[in-house]
Amino acid sequence: MTTYTHPNYTLTAISEDHALWSHPILDLYPDAPRFEPLPPLPVQKAKLYLVPSHFGEDFDGDDCPEPTSADELPELHAWTMTFVVALLEIWAGRRQPAQLMARCHRIIYSELMRKTGSQKEVGRVRTIHQSEPLDGICESTITVRFGERLRAIVIRFEGVDGRWLCTELDLL
Repeated sequence: MTTYTHPNYTLTAISEDHALWSHPILDLYPDAPRFEPLPPLPVQKAKLYLVPSHFGEDFDGDDCPEPTSADELPELHAWTMTFVVALLEIWAGRRQPAQLMARCHRIIYSELMRKTGSQKEVGRVRTIHQSEPLDGICESTITVRFGERLRAIVIRFEGVDGRWLCTELDLL
């Protein structure tokens, strides 16, 4: 027992185990074994992985596209922005589609060739919304203004063979 004296009052403190008061619920059984707090769980990387889109193509074992992690690919937002600007200029007929050949799957590139010059003007990008459902996959929705009309472009990029590859493209 400890006594503290002050000119106006006197305090008497009883020595007890302060660990009893460290938890919001009173410890009714002080002799029971105490459990240490669990250590924090380590951060786990995603176990899901990309299986590159094949579009029904058959590949030999060595020619099969290899998925690439997003950590090994260029910064996504800037890459998407340059892709979309080039895409809008192709649709307006002011840029050659061959400039996006290496960034698109051949099926998507053939669709892009058909739509070359289909717009009267170059659209203006308003917003870009991106999500990465798995490592190495990006799904983007871009709103674009064509004159007085507001439209959306949906794009899917996959990390394949060390680069972002457009595997889905649609103007809504």
